[in-house]
Formats: sequence, C-alpha cells, structure tokens
Amino acid sequence: MATLLLSVMGAFAEFERALLRERQREGIALAKERGVYRGRKRALAPHQVEQLRLRAQHESKTALAREFGISRETLYQYLREAP
Repeated sequence: MATLLLSVMGAFAEFERALLRERQREGIALAKERGVYRGRKRALAPHQVEQLRLRAQHESKTALAREFGISRETLYQYLREAP
C-alpha cells in the first residue's frame, strides 16, 4: 500500500512539474513576441568581434580569449558566426 501511495504521489508531482514548465514556456514565448525577453547581452561589441576574427588567424585562441575576457568556447562561437 505504501509503495502504491508513493507511486501516485510521484506521478502527481511529475505531472504538476510538467504543467509548470509548459506555462513557463508559454510565458517566455509571449514575452518574446512583445520584445521584452531578449536573452543574455553579447560579451563583445561588433568592433571587438572584428578584431578577434582578424587576430585569430595568427594568434593563440587561448591567449585571445584571456585578453578579451571570454571563454574559449565563446571565442569559437564568435568565429563560427558568419562575418
């Protein structure tokens, strides 16, 4: 009986969590439509990205990331973007 009760409670909690996430996604979508939800601010300004692309051809990626104050993954994301 205890196992059945725990299973039912677990299923209810999982269902409630799914509803909460669905409402959250709907709220974010509405906020994006209104232009309120923009996401995170970019780490580098456009002129910095241009400098980064030029220097990345000749310099160490790790050193550039350290100099610009970003992670290497962020550096590679900027390099993958279309110029």
